[in-house]
Amino acid sequence: MVGSGIRLTGRVLRVGLTGGIGSGKSAVAARLAERGAVLIDADTVAREVVTPGTDGLAEIVAAFSDTVLDADGALDRAALGALVFADETARRRLESITHPRVRARTAELTAAAAPDAIVVNDVPLLVEVGLAPTYHLVIVVQTAVTTRLERLARDRGMGRAEAERRMAAQADDARRRAAADVVLTNDGSLADLHDAVDALWARRLLPYEHNLRERRVVPPGRIDRVGADVTWPEQYARLAARIRHALGSDALRIDHIGSTAVPGLAAQDVIDVQVAVSSLADADNALADRLANAGFPRVPGQWWDDPRPAGSARWQKRLHGSADPGRPVRLHVRVADSPGWRYALMMRDHLRADPDQRSAYLLLKRDLADAAPEVGESGTASDPWFDEEYLRAEQWAEQTGWRP
Repeated sequence: MVGSGIRLTGRVLRVGLTGGIGSGKSAVAARLAERGAVLIDADTVAREVVTPGTDGLAEIVAAFSDTVLDADGALDRAALGALVFADETARRRLESITHPRVRARTAELTAAAAPDAIVVNDVPLLVEVGLAPTYHLVIVVQTAVTTRLERLARDRGMGRAEAERRMAAQADDARRRAAADVVLTNDGSLADLHDAVDALWARRLLPYEHNLRERRVVPPGRIDRVGADVTWPEQYARLAARIRHALGSDALRIDHIGSTAVPGLAAQDVIDVQVAVSSLADADNALADRLANAGFPRVPGQWWDDPRPAGSARWQKRLHGSADPGRPVRLHVRVADSPGWRYALMMRDHLRADPDQRSAYLLLKRDLADAAPEVGESGTASDPWFDEEYLRAEQWAEQTGWRP
């Protein structure tokens, strides 16, 4: 289902918004629209593509008979639901009719937005159908179950059993959080929720849209080292899925590398991602545009890695960054099976396997950062320790039979 989502082919910022029933997602959508977002409601679009006279409704009738029509010739959703609710084959048949039309109409509405628009897609089942990688950013509205039950009873007159049944049919909070770049907690007042949305709009969405349109990488600035963050792998997984969606088979392999890929290692809060390609010529053509459109613009200039051992030719690469001010990224594009590609994976895996070298590396980074705080971790790669570590890692790889 992920591959069938809308491609990030333009420079309009696309934001996915979702949340469980009763979470307050509609209130967030309304506030974003007040701030200036172009709101596309998936439920509204789904109804639009099956109104009387549409090809969508005609195909539904052909598949399920005219018993799914009401007296006025419109779709009887209750009757259709009774047919497909407990029948997996019927449900998939219905989805094959409606989903392509919803995607096509959503693409039309997105294309019609102004060049500097922030398009917010309100999609109740965004996580369930695997659409998260098709957006530049995913916002999840999260609310305690007890609060959701109270709101559904108060605002919709929904009984507890029905509310719980509907909640059970959706993704749980943990699954939604895993897909979320931003979690808005809505357990307080409406004013509290509006304040959170306004801050998100001003501090992240507006600058992200500008950076995306201008293909501008967020300047890293001074990023202090932080304690090991157990969510780094989860954050990487979201980035990798987005990159995979943008590049398809042109990305031969995508890996989490660098310090944030080593569990328990304190590091700067920057996710390093390695994308393997067939050649750097490929990286210079359409691939670079697709990465930029997905929120990862090219960093200007020429980039390479210091060779190991020292003295050989530089290891050329291409470097991309992030347009999202809320998630710094270094995206290294290297040729598959090249020395630089292999070294990044070998060092990561050696540090994962050797706690003593992991500790030594952390001490080195601390010493160098203290000596030159304006450079930070970006200046550590030229230290002689890395040549020594390369030899240790090569020995470890030979002894263990390690392969990338």
